[in-house]
Amino acid sequence: MALDIAAIKAQLSNATVLELKQLIDELKEEWGVTAAAPVAVAVPGAAAGGAAAPAAEEKTEFDVVLKEAGANKLNVIKELRAITGLGLKEAKDLAEQGGVVKEGVSKEEAEKIKKQLEGAGAKVELK
Repeated sequence: MALDIAAIKAQLSNATVLELKQLIDELKEEWGVTAAAPVAVAVPGAAAGGAAAPAAEEKTEFDVVLKEAGANKLNVIKELRAITGLGLKEAKDLAEQGGVVKEGVSKEEAEKIKKQLEGAGAKVELK
């Protein structure tokens, strides 16, 4: 049985952020997968501290994460709906539970979204 990749892609394109998060969580649980950080492995024969580490690349994509809606949750929900296009229920759930608002956005867009949400009273983090 072959996967219909186009159909799966179309379904995922129409899913809400919360639906995608639920799917990811269920797949992680089903398959026993975790998002563990990569571990550095020592190379035999390499001199310790011999070569300088390459300069860290500047991060170009950011995730905007809602940590807390704050006291003025209604304004935060309005901003979430404007930013994400979510429905009222999905935006309310995101405001109550917190989570990723936008993924893989430019630094400028991430800062703009953060400013909007913080202006509405939310606590936001960029990752």
